Amino acid sequence: MRKLADKTETPIVVIMERLSIIRAFLSGLLLFGWLGSAAASEPTVVVLSVNGAISPGSADYVVRGLKSAADDQAQLVVLKMDTPGGLDTSMRQVIKQIIASPVPVAAFVAPEGARAASAGTYILYASHIAAMAPATNLGAATPVNIGIGGIGGQPESDKQPDQDGGKDKGPFSDKMPAPNSALQHKQINDASAYIRSLAQMRGRNIEWAEQAVREAVSLSADEALKVKVIDVIARDVPELLSKLDGRMVNVLGVVRMLELKDARIVTLEPDWRSRLLSAIADPSIAYMLLLAGMFGLFFEFSNPGFVLPGVVGAISLLLALYALQMLPVSYAGLGLIILGIAFMIAEVFIPSFGVVGIGGVIAFMIGSVMLIDTDIPGYGIPWSVIVPVGITSALFIFFVGGLALKARKQPVVSGSEELVGSVGEVLENFDGKDGWARVHGENWRIKSRQPLSRGQKIRVVRMDGLVFDVEPLAEYKQ
Repeated sequence: MRKLADKTETPIVVIMERLSIIRAFLSGLLLFGWLGSAAASEPTVVVLSVNGAISPGSADYVVRGLKSAADDQAQLVVLKMDTPGGLDTSMRQVIKQIIASPVPVAAFVAPEGARAASAGTYILYASHIAAMAPATNLGAATPVNIGIGGIGGQPESDKQPDQDGGKDKGPFSDKMPAPNSALQHKQINDASAYIRSLAQMRGRNIEWAEQAVREAVSLSADEALKVKVIDVIARDVPELLSKLDGRMVNVLGVVRMLELKDARIVTLEPDWRSRLLSAIADPSIAYMLLLAGMFGLFFEFSNPGFVLPGVVGAISLLLALYALQMLPVSYAGLGLIILGIAFMIAEVFIPSFGVVGIGGVIAFMIGSVMLIDTDIPGYGIPWSVIVPVGITSALFIFFVGGLALKARKQPVVSGSEELVGSVGEVLENFDGKDGWARVHGENWRIKSRQPLSRGQKIRVVRMDGLVFDVEPLAEYKQ
């Protein structure tokens, strides 16, 4: 009976043990699920940093960062800016993405001492939230004329007195500089209407926005907060998030409350693509790639078979053309650069006593100055790059072209062409029919219009297959 009882108790014990294991497993699953849900509900803030001019590379970085934040359902995107301005096309690309973003964007002029001038001001006005760090400034949003050199005011001597006795005509009547052309007038009006529409959309100071465009005025952080250009002043991102926690924001027509308490801050750095675009879109880098491409192909065509200059030149030229199509390029400047290089190459082959070469250097320099057709800060090619590159390019072409021309004038020292004009010795007497002669230590069949005797010196006049047509050395005329 005892043994039977033991046998009946064993399955019950096993069942109880298995039930305890299953209960522990389910408890673990619930715990992990709770932790996962807690992590998923943790608010995320994505930080993007733009330092320097607004370029195609930085625009690509911001656009892709905003899309990534939307995919991750972030609570907020903080766009830290320290920029002197940038290209209009890149600026508008960023603004379009900000307006269409399902994630609110806080433009933050930081760190202390930073600025958001020109294009940065437009981006700040387009953002859902505008913030600045102490000791920062924004403004000077007047569009820079393309290829003209900026918008200048009317000379004092040309200003006419007000017909109404100097009465106030509004905030822009006396301060606004007179445009120098219809094109400048169109650019100012277009930019003014654009930033005014952004100010109306975000409920910011419209009058100052227009002043920033028409009068190129700037504001400090305290002044911007006072006139309702920005929403908040913060020293860093954590302080900004603490001040924005609980704020209501209108995103794509839907009012949302920002829940930023204990938010997880994720900083997105530019990837290799954005870094590559930023590098090659730099006017100086694009300029150097353009010249490297031209010189590489020139050297390859001058000396076929080297391969490496041709490969490097082709890659550099393609990268340069890709960069230039993103930049405001003057085709007149590009044409002058190509013409200058052509003149410098021609100087090696044409006896012009330096006139063509000097003209090529001058055309090259002028084209380099005109290549980037804008006065936006950071987008010109400095003279410190143009002058050394121009002088080095001229010396390179003269040196390489001179070597090629000298090599062309050298007599042929190998191959069948070298045998024509060679001197040999007749090996046997013959009367003009085929015979044999020793040329360069080798026996060759020869033919001659007159009889030749053994030991007589002859010179090769031409080759007919493997038979030399020769004449006596004394009678040969070159």
